Amino acid sequence: MEAKEIQKIIDNQRTYFSSGQTLDLSVRQRALSRLKAGILRHEEAINEALKADLGKSAFEGYMCETGLTLSEISYMQRHLKRFAAGKTVYTPLAQFHSKSYKTPSPYGVVLIMSPWNYPVLLTLDPLADAIAAGNTVVLKPSAYSPHTSAILEKIIRECFDPRYVAVITGGRSENSCLLSQRFDYIFFTGSQAVGKEVMRKAAEHLTPVTLELGGKSPCLVDKSANLKLAAKRIVFGKYLNCGQTCVAPDYIYCHEAIKDALLAEIIRQIKKQYGENPLGNEEYGKIINEKHFHRLSSLIETNKLVHGGKTNPTSLQMEPTVLDRVSFEDAVMQEEIFGPILPVLTFSSIDEAIQKITAMPHPLALYIFTADKAVARKVISTCGFGGGCVNDTIIHLATSEMGFGGFGESGMGSYHGKEGFDTFSHYKSIVDKKTWIDLPMRYHPYREINRKLIRFFLK
Repeated sequence: MEAKEIQKIIDNQRTYFSSGQTLDLSVRQRALSRLKAGILRHEEAINEALKADLGKSAFEGYMCETGLTLSEISYMQRHLKRFAAGKTVYTPLAQFHSKSYKTPSPYGVVLIMSPWNYPVLLTLDPLADAIAAGNTVVLKPSAYSPHTSAILEKIIRECFDPRYVAVITGGRSENSCLLSQRFDYIFFTGSQAVGKEVMRKAAEHLTPVTLELGGKSPCLVDKSANLKLAAKRIVFGKYLNCGQTCVAPDYIYCHEAIKDALLAEIIRQIKKQYGENPLGNEEYGKIINEKHFHRLSSLIETNKLVHGGKTNPTSLQMEPTVLDRVSFEDAVMQEEIFGPILPVLTFSSIDEAIQKITAMPHPLALYIFTADKAVARKVISTCGFGGGCVNDTIIHLATSEMGFGGFGESGMGSYHGKEGFDTFSHYKSIVDKKTWIDLPMRYHPYREINRKLIRFFLK
């Protein structure tokens, strides 16, 4: 799309927002209803697009994308009136007689840039939050998932006037053009490298941002853990979407005493969940493109391979793979894996593990498997990370009752539910002062009695 077309879309949205039409809660509710209906109307086409782009089965597509998006929309519809209401707060005695309150207002024209790994969820979920908050939205889906981007564009065109919500497809030139424009808020999900560029561009206009990035999310397994259940849940979380999940367990960090037993259970679970021939399993996905496929293939060291490792360059498939005898200096531990490769490292004490993790960049997620509640509390309170689970993986992001977001190198800001509404809202602090009384102590000339009164009220 040409720069002039992009500029025109943004200008039209700014004019539309300035008209005040999105401030009406009934308009927001109808917009959410149209979005939900559009998703349901094109559910089969969404499944086909996700299959074409990522090899996702219809079951996984609904469980991890469409269903979660519909759930977020429904949550917003149920709670919108309460979220949008002003909140009265305590007024200090010095401001007698006044009413103090906070009221949310939309930022204005919002840019949402989404990634390819969960192209439906990570586009439409923040869209629902932004609409509920009363903004107009420009969506920029990833060029790496073209089939899904096409169906998203179709849904949005059917549901919305482009002055309200518009989709801009394309690649780097469109991204660059969008980031050079002035938006009132930018919401980005993707890699750390691109996130830094988004923040640099946003800084030129002093535009606030939410960055949902990634990182090497550890999965700690204590010697007290239920190894069978841990292995089952780790395999689910790691190999979901072929490992192309920002909150997937990036690596296992387990107690040295239980490593061999845990490895045996993980291999058993891989066979149980994906079969003896995962590459022949129609419900097992693929790597997004050749570039990522070759990057992942280069990380598999045959001398450390204990399971999997087979690939199909034609279909871009890679077996669920496990590596043992890995150190923090190995190539596979230098970057977020974002694929179906699971390195296993060991520690001799939980304090050693905590010390190592706290010395590393803050991950988006952390998982701890343990039967010892004190160990879980210690890890959670000491380590810095975005969010996580005790004795499970992934599921902390599947609720609208808790915000989801990164911390430090893994991002900033959060969304889902109330926190999603808040992310796309500016809260104005208002004091409504009554006119029937006007305390004189703040005005010149400052007399001694005024000083005493000020000290009385403000101590």
